Amino acid sequence: MMNKEVNFYSVIIGTELLNGRRKDAHFTFLNEQLLKRGWTHKASFVIEDDTKLMENIYKLIKADENSVMFSYGGIGATPDDYTREVAAKVFTDGKMEYHEKSKELIINQFGDEAYPHRVNMAHLPINAKLLKNVVNNVPGFYLEDRFFFTPGFPSMSQSMVVEALDKHYEKNRLQKYRKSLTAYCGENDLIDIMKTVPVEVELSSLPKIIDEKRMVVISLNGIDETLVNKYFSKFVDFLEKNSVKYLLKDISK
Repeated sequence: MMNKEVNFYSVIIGTELLNGRRKDAHFTFLNEQLLKRGWTHKASFVIEDDTKLMENIYKLIKADENSVMFSYGGIGATPDDYTREVAAKVFTDGKMEYHEKSKELIINQFGDEAYPHRVNMAHLPINAKLLKNVVNNVPGFYLEDRFFFTPGFPSMSQSMVVEALDKHYEKNRLQKYRKSLTAYCGENDLIDIMKTVPVEVELSSLPKIIDEKRMVVISLNGIDETLVNKYFSKFVDFLEKNSVKYLLKDISK
């Protein structure tokens, strides 16, 4: 159970996703699992199998002290599986070791065929913990209870995501307050008020055109209910003062 802000990131690695040979299933599944528990994505990256790009993305996420990351793909034994090494470079100063439990699982699964290549999937960043693979017993892994690395196969990764969230991020106890309205005007009419909203309050402005009429959905969200109400009332006061029709709901839902 958590009562602090947590920023969730996903890194989906696979050139085959970007060139159209495969379609991504990871983002949607993770997003649904986060929303079920009261969490949301901070950002998601779909990137090539490019070690420098991977390293830069991991460093970006590591720099956020409230980050939690799910990384998909690249933990196999083929030459284009770079994730274990890059993860070690970024998160454990390049230090790696053969994880004995992972090694045991791989040998039990493949027997003599674990050598010479499959056993290398047990060569992990130091202090890694394991995520269960319900398909073939070759585990995923995680570091610091917040950086999770799973296979690129959804049939393997999805159960690992559930395991990780259930164990470490089951439920967000941080209460957030949202207020929304739909105003029968354009965004431009409300920009001056938007500029007064502090960073502690999340502002969303979504323009719409229905039956050739301009509308804008304004939504404020935050953990401080008083602050949310204060700035929401500024929009309401402006609309009433200027006789602009509005509805206290998000008509885009």
